This record gives sequence, C-alpha cells and structure tokens, in this order.
Amino acid sequence: MHFIQSNLHNLLAVCWFALCWGGYTRYAIWKGRDTACLASVLHLYREDWMRRMLLRDNRIADASVIGNLERNASFFASSTLIILAGILTVLGASDRALSLLADLPMVQQASQGMSEIKLLCLAMVFVYAFFTFSWCMRQYNFAAVLVGSAPMIGERLVNELERKAFASRAARVLSLAANQFNLGLRSYYFGMAMLTWFISPWLFMLVSVGVVLILYRREFHSDVLEVMVFTPTQSLPLEASKDAPVLPTETINR
Repeated sequence: MHFIQSNLHNLLAVCWFALCWGGYTRYAIWKGRDTACLASVLHLYREDWMRRMLLRDNRIADASVIGNLERNASFFASSTLIILAGILTVLGASDRALSLLADLPMVQQASQGMSEIKLLCLAMVFVYAFFTFSWCMRQYNFAAVLVGSAPMIGERLVNELERKAFASRAARVLSLAANQFNLGLRSYYFGMAMLTWFISPWLFMLVSVGVVLILYRREFHSDVLEVMVFTPTQSLPLEASKDAPVLPTETINR
C-alpha cells in the first residue's frame, strides 16, 4: 500500500495511457463503420483489386504485391525483437540507466523498482506489437494462398456469383491483415509516448493524448484520404470526365 500511495501519479498515468490506446482503437472501429477513413476506403480498393485480378490470367504481379506487404510486416516484426532485446538489456543494468537519467534536466526522479516497472510496461507494448506483426504476416500468407486458388477466366465450373464471393472473401482477408499491421504501428506510436514516462508521468499523459490526436488526424482527415475519396468525375464536364479515373461507387457514396 505504501508503494501504491507513493506512486499514485504513475498508476494514474498508466490508466490514462490504457484508456487512450484502447479507447481510440474502439472509437476508430465504431466511427469507421459509417465514415470514410483509411481502413474503409482501402477495403473498397482491395475489393476492386480482387475483382480485376479475376479478369487476368497472369497473377504474378498480384502475388508480388502481397509478398511486398508481407515483407513490410516481417521487417517490423524483426525490428520489434531488436527493440525488446535492447529493453531487456537496459532492464539488466537498470542502475546504470538510472544514473544516466538522474543527470538529465527536467527528469522526475524515481526508485529503481519503479523504473524497472516502467521498462516492463514498455516491453509489454512491444511484445504486443510483435504478436500483431507476426499474425499480420500469417494472414498475408493466407491471402497469397487465396490468390493461388483464384478461379481462371475460362473456368466453366465457377459461375459469376462464386467469383464475386471469392473477390469479397480475398479482399476481407487482405483487410484483416492490413488492420493487424495498423494495430502494430499504433503500438509503436504509443511505445514512443511511453518513453516520456521516464521524464514525467504528467508529460506521459499529455503525449498520450497527442498520439491519439495524430492518429485521428491521419486516419480520418489526412490529405491522402481526401485524394483516395475524391473523383474528378464529380466536378468536371461530361466531355472532360470520360477519361478520368473513377473510384468505386461505394467510396463516392461514403
């Protein structure tokens, strides 16, 4: 009880951090159901991608794109293991780390036990990131299998309804993998915010709110989202819009 009372502000900072992370994740899922965001718009593009893939006999380019996406997740998974190794190394020499932090200005002093708890919390964030990226890699493997099993153009035993169902299913698997990658990236964002906990718990709480605002801005109001949703056919005359690229109807309606 004495330890909790003496570190009540740190406990409050951790609870606030968990609320910001979990609350924004739930909010983004809820708001993305009826509002255009990066996740929902990209899912529509993936559905178009899979429908167009079924019109091609050569799917090498499609498999290559999925392989590149899987390598991105593999890179972050490997980087996460390196970060975890560094955190465990610092945890084994926490007394040296405390002496270095004590010399820095504006750093709130903490006991060795509290500093080790902070390091363990930071390690838990990146452990979650590793499992997320590794699951993302597996789901991209599943998507590659689906691409390999895609029906060919002249295959008579597959009707049009089955082709549409396959395109929707493959796009869903790709979107699930992309969502896991997005969750892993959020772990990095909030992991960077947790570094400020070693300076001050109040700064930690402030930076956690800042990360939420940055994620919200990029997910729902970024410039790249406006570019993907915008279609020139809504503003150009009929003669000028014949050769203009048209987005999926679902995207425009959003």
